[in-house]
Amino acid sequence: MVIRVYIASSSGSTAIKKKQQDVLGFLEANKIGFEEKDIAANEENRKWMRENVPENSRPATGYPLPPQIFNESQYRGDYDAFFEARENNAVYAFLGLTAPPGSKEAEAQAKQQG
Repeated sequence: MVIRVYIASSSGSTAIKKKQQDVLGFLEANKIGFEEKDIAANEENRKWMRENVPENSRPATGYPLPPQIFNESQYRGDYDAFFEARENNAVYAFLGLTAPPGSKEAEAQAKQQG
């Protein structure tokens, strides 16, 4: 399973750049394997991302903005969903991955099940 993060390498928006760095930095810091897919430099990536973000997750007007997060081809969410999962120590569940033993998320899951 590969986490794919769709980003725009040449975004004029500092907010988008900051969100992208936040997601990528978190994945790197937690040694979660991922692929960066640049929608600014690659038309195929842009088309794929736009076609695969579910209808109910799209903005009312325009296109979904990066970062958009997928596990393989399964849509996991945008930055806001990622941020909420991180605040709730549920990033691995959000990504569709098993939390590593000893992580806050694994401990929280153990408490819920116990």
